[in-house]
Amino acid sequence: MSVSIVSERQIAVLCRIEPGCLGPNGLDHIEAFCALAQKAMQNFDVNVGTWVLTPRYNKSLEEMQYSVANKLLSHEQATRYFQLIGRDIESFEERFQDKLTALISLYLARKS
Repeated sequence: MSVSIVSERQIAVLCRIEPGCLGPNGLDHIEAFCALAQKAMQNFDVNVGTWVLTPRYNKSLEEMQYSVANKLLSHEQATRYFQLIGRDIESFEERFQDKLTALISLYLARKS
């Protein structure tokens, strides 16, 4: 994949969020949280890709999934994609997790 192709085809990041991250009643709130978090993520790292946040009801599915042009990427392929755009996938995922943690804290603070 060349750099010019990468710039034309952004990566899509699907993140499945565990209901338990919202506490013991997380299952009751996960759909609403994902909808609010999706809106909050519209401006997060948009130069890299697009975000889809969804509840993780099936633990056999990966938490993070990457695709380009509707083609699923292995973690190795996603890592290569990030290298091609001059980014580090581990740093990217860490920034996302920090943002997600902040969104969870904000959501829980508003619920109490």
